[in-house]
Amino acid sequence: MRAHDEMYIDGAWRPAAGRDTIAVVNPADERVIARVPAGTAEDVDAAVRAARAAFPAWAATPPAERAARLTALADALAARKDTLAETITAELGSPLPLSQMVHAGVPVLVAASYAELAARYAFEERIGNSTVLLEPVGVVGAITPWNYPLHQIVAKVAPALAAGCTVVLKPAEDTPLTAQLFAEATEVAGLPPGVFNLVTGLGPVAGQALAEHEGVDLVSFTGSTAVGKRIGAIAGAAVKRVALELGGKSANVILPGADLAKAVNVGIANVMTNSGQTCSAWTRMLVDAERYDEAVELAANAVTKYVVGERVGPLVNAAQQARVRGYIARGVEEGARLIAGGPDAPLETGFYVSPTVFADVTPDMTIAQEEIFGPVVSILRYEDVDDALRIANDTVYGLAGAVWAADDEEAVAFARRMDTGQVDINGGRFNPLAPFGGYKQSGVGRELGPHGLAEYLQTKSLQF
Repeated sequence: MRAHDEMYIDGAWRPAAGRDTIAVVNPADERVIARVPAGTAEDVDAAVRAARAAFPAWAATPPAERAARLTALADALAARKDTLAETITAELGSPLPLSQMVHAGVPVLVAASYAELAARYAFEERIGNSTVLLEPVGVVGAITPWNYPLHQIVAKVAPALAAGCTVVLKPAEDTPLTAQLFAEATEVAGLPPGVFNLVTGLGPVAGQALAEHEGVDLVSFTGSTAVGKRIGAIAGAAVKRVALELGGKSANVILPGADLAKAVNVGIANVMTNSGQTCSAWTRMLVDAERYDEAVELAANAVTKYVVGERVGPLVNAAQQARVRGYIARGVEEGARLIAGGPDAPLETGFYVSPTVFADVTPDMTIAQEEIFGPVVSILRYEDVDDALRIANDTVYGLAGAVWAADDEEAVAFARRMDTGQVDINGGRFNPLAPFGGYKQSGVGRELGPHGLAEYLQTKSLQF
């Protein structure tokens, strides 16, 4: 697997300050496929300085020109779609069809959407005797996760560039090769030197240095709630803005009268996608008592379609595999009924976990409260609609969810009462322009569409 042994800073690939490297491991066969530099605070400083120097000119670039560069970036990503998909499969373990359609396909749409948005966005308006200007925040430190490596990069970098910000990206250490391919695409797109910079490295070293750097005006982070709290504290001490997309424990609420078979099958598919490594996955399935047993049977049948090594890939690394298997064992210990899967490793090689479904899960169980981040579904019983709402809202998270009902109006009425940032109604399709982000400990701010662009803007008013 081809990899750069340098950092991308100020429009060029440059040697890292230190000699340490990070091994990139294929989670399907546990082989080391590449090594990348382990960036230091010195590398981060060089990247931030480059971004700082490039900011005035990029911020002053007309929105139409920024839009043109984003269109070129979307085109460059589209031209590399096959290579991107193969790379994501190699370093994340995602089945190739999923890598092609979702991991490499969706980011092209998102990048293109910001090109279109930048060209028409109202960066100023009149309010009474004032002209209100929306100006770029400045230098953005983007820290991205491994579960959707390209999508998360594009969801941060594209709106930042559209707004007129410059960026330093620190990608997850498990999936740095995708980030390097993205950096190559920015070169092809003709971004001026310093507008986009890439530093690979470990979170506690390069990530922390980026969050702490006085030259960074906004930190955009996607990852665990624990790390998000740490970044929030660092940023708060410097009165620095943050955008945090954190954990989730989303409810898939199936109301009486809904199409049970469809709701269960789509719900299982939602969690099994990307091996359950999706922060917005509907990991809690809520079913009324009268149809509970039928739902359990449907779920047990549905999960058999997700064959390990084919439709369900490995988890990203050994630590994640051990963590998820530990949660499954904990569910059994606390009295949940295992109807599919279990804690045993399904294959001798690779970081695989069996697709797992629990029944008789109660809201107080660990598997109903904590984010597992694996192919694990918990089915909970509710007595009436108010009970369903209580259970759905009974977590520290509020990222996403789903509601199924006999008609959309009933589902919407329930969704309005949910403490969560995004709800799919009767199987609603993904919308790359809709704001994505959470309530409570699921984060601060929004990504995608005009709301995602607004995160990277600050407001100035001129009185006449």
